[in-house]
Formats: sequence, C-alpha cells, structure tokens
Amino acid sequence: MSVFNGRRYLREAIDSILAQTFRDFEFVTVDDGSDDGSLAILQAYAQRDARVTVISRPNTGCWKASNDGIAASSGAFIARMDADDVCVPDRFEKQLSFLRDHREVVALGAHVLLIDADGAALRTMPSHRRLTHEEIDAAHLTGGGQVLFHPTLMMRREAVEKIGLYREWPAGMDLDLFLRLAEVGRLANLPDVLLKYRQHMASIGHAKMKLQLQSCRKMVREAYERRGLPLPPDGKIGFDRIEQRSETDQHRKWAWWALKGGHVSAARKHARKALWASPLSRESWKVIYCSLRGR
Repeated sequence: MSVFNGRRYLREAIDSILAQTFRDFEFVTVDDGSDDGSLAILQAYAQRDARVTVISRPNTGCWKASNDGIAASSGAFIARMDADDVCVPDRFEKQLSFLRDHREVVALGAHVLLIDADGAALRTMPSHRRLTHEEIDAAHLTGGGQVLFHPTLMMRREAVEKIGLYREWPAGMDLDLFLRLAEVGRLANLPDVLLKYRQHMASIGHAKMKLQLQSCRKMVREAYERRGLPLPPDGKIGFDRIEQRSETDQHRKWAWWALKGGHVSAARKHARKALWASPLSRESWKVIYCSLRGR
C-alpha cells in the first residue's frame, strides 16, 4: 500500500487489512512523502503489529512507491491496497483459494461496494459482471470502462516481475499493468464483493480525469502494437464518452447511484449537496424530489 497524505482514511484501511481472516502475510506500506501525519500513523501500527513494515521516502509518485513496496516484499502473491479503501475480512482468504486452484490466472480482482467520503454505501459495482479473461481483456482494449478494480487486485509475483512491474504514467498506471499482465497469463474477477471502494473528489479518478483518459488511450494503443493487433477501422479505442464532471454533477451521480442501490439516506445527502451547489438546476431538483420519495 502506497500512501500520500492519506491520514483521513488511513486507520480504517489498515485496520481492514490487519483484520483479515487469513493472517499469514506481510503488510508493506510506503509513505510517499506525506506531510499530513500519515507516516506517524503507519509507524504506530508497525510498533504494534510485526506484520507491518514502513518505508519512508520523498515523494516520487505512486508508480515508483508501488514498485518499491513490491521490491521490499517476499511473498509469492502480491495484494494491492489503497489508503482510502476498506477490505472485507475474507478478501485474502477467498483470493488465495482461487489463485491456488487456478494456476493459469496471474491477476485476480473482485466486485466492490462503492462508498462515499463518509463511508455511506452508494451501490455495488459488479465490474459489469465480467468475470473471465476474455471479457475483462476485451473491455480494457476497447475502453469499456473499469473492469478490474486496482485495490482489489491480487497478483502472482512471478508475473508482475516478468512484465517489469509498474511503469511511469501521468495517470492510469493500473490499466497499463492489466494490459501487460494479460499478455503473460489470464485475468479474472471473483463475483464476491471484497472491497469498499471510496468515492471522493480528491481521488485520482476524479481529480485527474482528463489526464487519465489521455494516458489510457495511449497505453491501449501501445497494447495493440505489442500484440500485433489492427486498430478498429475508425481508429477509435473508446474512452470518448467519459467527461470531466463538476462537483455538482458528481453529487447528483452519487445520489442516483445510492437511490438505485436502495441507500436512500445517502441519496438524500448527496441530492442536498447538489441542490445547495446548484439551486437553479432542474436536474438538482429532480434528484432531490426522487430521493425524498425514496425512489
């Protein structure tokens, strides 16, 4: 787990790892130059639990911090975690069992429950129900949206080392990893919800959306070239339909998600925030009306 100024959610993330039903693991954490007290939190956990190792260094970016964490570990399997998410207790147990039974799979994800900044449930994100290698890889090659969730990933060390670990990108380093792993083995998703995936405006997916999309287009083109595949006839490889959202738009989106997921109180909270930010918007009034009705 790489950490950069993750104090707000860090304890909850760490606790969810240390509470795993499978307990024989090393927990390598890399503080990537935080200045918000994250390092002190990590060091306090390391003093209490011998499984926790802390690496501290100046900020160099997530890709290098992740590679340094892998280099400092020794296990045959590598589980990825982000500092603002929450694992369910049997995540490691279920993923290890699957990987031991399916030796052709080099990287395994799972479904997630989307939560907001306060931890309120929004909706289950079932990776569009794509579980097999063919479904996952095809979606990655066509810009079909997020199919493998990075903080759910468990990988075989030998495969990660074979492809040269993470590579430097302005954003979207996870997709590049997925595409290259698919070239040395098979990918898969478990149908189980094994992570609470936090949504907030400071996350990379929201804060660097345009930069992320530009990087994703380039890395997918590179994957086509590596594999000797012809580009689609129109030259397009997806991602074009995704646009940077305003904070108001994002709260409306989260409100609809929560409402459709049956989480009415969360829907009302985000609907109120959208209405407060944009009181003259018809869409804001629509979502507040539906959330108050509960449907």
